[in-house]
Amino acid sequence: MVEKRFAMLLCAEDPEYVKKKYGGYFGVFLRMLGEEGEIWDSYRVAAGHFPNDADIGLYEGFVVSGSCSDAHSDDPWICRLLLLLKKLNGLKKKVLGICFGHQVLCRALGGKTGRALSGWDIGIRTIHVSPASKVFSSLKIPSMLSVIECHRDEVQELPSKAEVIGWSEKTGIEIFKYGDHMMGIQGHPEYTMDILFHLIDRLVQRNFIMETYGKELKAKVEEGEPNREAWKKLCINFLKGTSLINKL
Repeated sequence: MVEKRFAMLLCAEDPEYVKKKYGGYFGVFLRMLGEEGEIWDSYRVAAGHFPNDADIGLYEGFVVSGSCSDAHSDDPWICRLLLLLKKLNGLKKKVLGICFGHQVLCRALGGKTGRALSGWDIGIRTIHVSPASKVFSSLKIPSMLSVIECHRDEVQELPSKAEVIGWSEKTGIEIFKYGDHMMGIQGHPEYTMDILFHLIDRLVQRNFIMETYGKELKAKVEEGEPNREAWKKLCINFLKGTSLINKL
């Protein structure tokens, strides 16, 4: 039996804390998406490590991670990533984009990204999902899902033929799908509350947000909990076509 193979395109450096506790962001994603009998490879695309053209055919699907970089910038590695995503689209490969990955996937398909007019979104956000989309209806996903968010950029314009299947009061395009092979999620279904608290501390240390605001965020976050299991099943079903009906 041939083992299914997937590729993680890592777009950020691992903080020491995440590296020690989770084995880096690759380890965080494996906890959410990895299953027995699979092979997962990682490519640190932000450091210029990309899969060769000959290797692309080995993979059933690709996951594009979050990043501290801007998806609308023209850094050499981002331009190279855009070319890879366009190639994967042409090959109809499954691609799941998370946060920065959601934004850069949109850009690669012809959409537009940029700074969110409403500013940072940090914490737990309620996402309204489209009941008409078969992505959710086949899995009997609830009409509202909570997810961890940590971003200040957003998708501003979808590529033609793309479909909005999730939105929030803060962000108009929280989830989109393009055909049956590409999907972007603005939030972080892979994050734990522990990682979110660590990121809030880092944002304060780097003067991206005020210390008082960081304390307010932590207090507010403690009142809620993301629907991590539902997101996990949604992402696995999209990437692998696994039948999860009636399991939510």
